[in-house]
Amino acid sequence: MPRLLLATLLGLLACGDGGASRTTLDYYFTYDPRSLDPALSTDVPTGEMAALLFDNLTQFDPEGSLKPSLARRWEVSPDGLRYTFHLRTDATFHDGRPVSADDVRKSLERTLALERSGARGWPLHPIRGARAFAAGTRRGVEGIAVPNDSTVVFTLEEPLNIFPKLLAMPATAVVPTPVPQGFDQAPVGSGPWRFVSWAHDDALVLARHPTYWGGPPLADTLRIRIIPEPLTQAAEYEAGHLSIVEIPFGETSRWQRTRPAELQRRPALRVLYIAMNVTRGPLADPRVRRALNHAVDVPTMLRTIMGGRGLPSAGALPPGVSGHDSSRAPFGYDTTAARRLLTEAGYPQGFSLKLWRTQRAELARIAQSVQQNLAAVGVRAEIVERDASSARAASTKGEADLFLTDWYGDYPDPENFAYPLFHSRNRGAGGNRAFFADAAIDSLILAARATPDLAEAARLWQEIDRRVFEAAPWIFLWFPVDLWAVRPDVEGYRIPAIFNGQRWRDVRRAR
Repeated sequence: MPRLLLATLLGLLACGDGGASRTTLDYYFTYDPRSLDPALSTDVPTGEMAALLFDNLTQFDPEGSLKPSLARRWEVSPDGLRYTFHLRTDATFHDGRPVSADDVRKSLERTLALERSGARGWPLHPIRGARAFAAGTRRGVEGIAVPNDSTVVFTLEEPLNIFPKLLAMPATAVVPTPVPQGFDQAPVGSGPWRFVSWAHDDALVLARHPTYWGGPPLADTLRIRIIPEPLTQAAEYEAGHLSIVEIPFGETSRWQRTRPAELQRRPALRVLYIAMNVTRGPLADPRVRRALNHAVDVPTMLRTIMGGRGLPSAGALPPGVSGHDSSRAPFGYDTTAARRLLTEAGYPQGFSLKLWRTQRAELARIAQSVQQNLAAVGVRAEIVERDASSARAASTKGEADLFLTDWYGDYPDPENFAYPLFHSRNRGAGGNRAFFADAAIDSLILAARATPDLAEAARLWQEIDRRVFEAAPWIFLWFPVDLWAVRPDVEGYRIPAIFNGQRWRDVRRAR
C-alpha cells in the first residue's frame, strides 16, 4: 500500500465515529510477519499478530498467568488424560459469525493438516491420534470430540499438566470455517483487534473489535510499523512516533540517565548459554564441564557487554517460573578451581575445541570474551561463525563442541526449559544441543509433566534444575533482562512475560 493511501486510511479512522477524538497506538516489528495465518506462526511477529487478531481456548496475560479465553472454564479427569473445555457463548468472529465448538475442532485439525506445509502443529501432538492425522494416516483426530456446540473434549496420549498452556500458543488459535480466500494476507479472527491493512515491509493497521466479548480495546487503532534498525526505532520513539521501544543493550546507560521515568524492566523468559556436547572428547567428563564454567567471567561480561541487564544463571529455569531457585549460587569465576578440575580430569595442559555461534551481532563480543577466558586456563577455543541455519545444523548433528545460543520460552512453564533442553528424547533436533542423557533426570521430568499437583510439580522442577546444574551440560551464562521505554502519554502497557501475552486491549493514550 503506498504511504499516501495508508495516511489517508489512518485519517479516515481518526475522523470517524461522528468526529469524536480517536486514539492511535504505535508499535513496531523488526521484520514483516511470515504470515497472518496463525497456523503458520513460527516467528515472533506472526505470533504477536495472532494474539491480537485471534482468540484461543486459553490465553496468557501480561504477567504470564493462564486465563480463560474462548473457554470460560475447563476441567481435567482424575487420570490426567481427558480435558473438557466449556466455551463462552458470546464470542463472535469479526464478520459477526458466532464461534462454535466445531470451529475449534476444525481449526486444530487444519493446523495439523498444514504441518507438512510449515504449520507449527507440535503443541497439538499430545492429543491422541494427532500425529497420525498430521502424517496423513488417519482421517480424523481420535482425541478431539465435540459433544455439543459449546463443549470440546480432548483425550491425550499421556497425562500432561501443561496441556491448557499449549492451547494458548499462536498455532492453536481458532479461525472461521471455511477459511476465507486470501486469509493469510487479510485474516478474519475473533480477537480484540480487526485487520485493516498490511503494507508489506512498511506497516500493519488494526482497528478495535467493538463487540469483543472481553470488552473492546481502549484505543481505536493499533499501527505496527516495520523498523529493522534499533537506532531508527529509538529515534522514532524519541520523536514521538512510537508508543514504546526496546532499549538496545549498548544504549542502556544513556536511557537510564536521560529517561529513567519512562523505563520498564522485566527478567525475560530466556536463558543465554553455551551447550557443551557431552559426547565429544574431554567434554564427556563433568569435571571438565565444571572447569569451563568456572573459567568464564560472567559478571564482567554482564557489566561490559550487556549493560548490567542480566541475572547470572545457576540453572536453566528463569525467574518467573515455578522451580526457579534464587538461592542457588552460580559457578563463580575462579581460574584456580578451573585449573584444578582440568588437572583432576587429566588435562593439565588444557585442550583445543571449537566454539560455534551464529552471526547475530550480540553474540560476537560474548564469544570473544569466552575465548579469552578459556585461554587463561589452557583451553584453546576456535570461534566458528556461520549463518543461523548452518550453525544450528552443526549443533543438531552433534558436530559442535560448544554452541553459543539462547532459548526463548514458548510458554511460561518450567517444562519448556527442561523437557526440550535436557530430556534424552530431544537430543539434537529436539532442542537438547548438549546431547545430555541422564536416566534419573528423564524420569523426574516425565513425573513433573504428569502430576496434577502443582506444588509437587514445582518441587520436582527445582530438583531437576539442581541436578542439571550439577551435571553442567552447559556453560551457564545469564537470564537476560528486558528493558523498554513507554511514552509518558501511554497508559496501561506492561512488558509481557511471554511474547503473546500483551494484546494491547488495556493500553491507551492519555487524553
